[in-house]
Amino acid sequence: MNAMQDVRAEAQPVRLKFEIGARTLLSVRRSLVRVPLTLAEARSGPAPVLPSLDRAADGYIVTSLPEDQMAALAAGAGGMLPFVRQRYTRYYLDFAGTYDGWFAGLSSNARQGLRRKAKKIAAASGGTLDVRRFRTAEELAAFHPVARAISATTYQERLLGSGLPEGADFLRSMAALAAADQVRAWLLNIAGEPAAYLYCPIHGDTVIYAYVGHDPKFNDWSPGAVLQLEAMQDLFGEARFAAFDFTEGEGQHKRQFATGGVECVDLLLLRPTLANRAVMSALGGFNSSVAGAKRLVQGAGLGGFAKRLRRGG
Repeated sequence: MNAMQDVRAEAQPVRLKFEIGARTLLSVRRSLVRVPLTLAEARSGPAPVLPSLDRAADGYIVTSLPEDQMAALAAGAGGMLPFVRQRYTRYYLDFAGTYDGWFAGLSSNARQGLRRKAKKIAAASGGTLDVRRFRTAEELAAFHPVARAISATTYQERLLGSGLPEGADFLRSMAALAAADQVRAWLLNIAGEPAAYLYCPIHGDTVIYAYVGHDPKFNDWSPGAVLQLEAMQDLFGEARFAAFDFTEGEGQHKRQFATGGVECVDLLLLRPTLANRAVMSALGGFNSSVAGAKRLVQGAGLGGFAKRLRRGG
């Protein structure tokens, strides 16, 4: 199998992070060509074809690659060094059927927990859930500053740098998506105070779980889960989408709401230079040490404490 094609793609600087949970201890920069797979490609598409590399590029990072395609892609990559950056299930929700049918398919514990949380939040907000919905450019212009204020409080932004963007480029992109009816967003207020947001662009018939967050002072209320449930009800009600893509990474809420998933890897393919070999060796050793420490912590029953410590809570 020849995984290469003649088309060249521009390499971008990528930080290969030495991480413990959400905390980055150090990072090494490499110039990599990103090859991201969509949900449709991960579910049923052919193996990706790698573009030709510029002479100055260090290699590729292929994201959401189905694990069963990894060996063939690495073998056809012309002697590049393969390294699995992470393994995860790429979860998704099929919008076939109805909201009631999907909700009935959740576990009884999940249904009861979600109802209880929604009832608690509604009681604090005058008896009904205070959920705001945004779709047009004018509506999203009002959504953005409120969601940005929530995002600034989240660990996703403080530790991961993955909060809702605030630059002019994002605002223009948001307005363009709204003009094409290719974005949905939601806000949840608790007792009149903004508590959680969700921002989802739409690619074709797939809704993308792009930016999400809640104010940590509402942690005990689980506002993100309640807002997600409201969003799902809205999206089922539109009856125009095929799937909700929870994107890369794990998460209890993703497992809870999903109807399926694809076992995926993020795969580095690096040129076989001494520097790249050294980086891969260091990353491999560090990741093994972190995994061993994690097993010890969990075995001692300290997993919850360690999670709060990583998030700075």
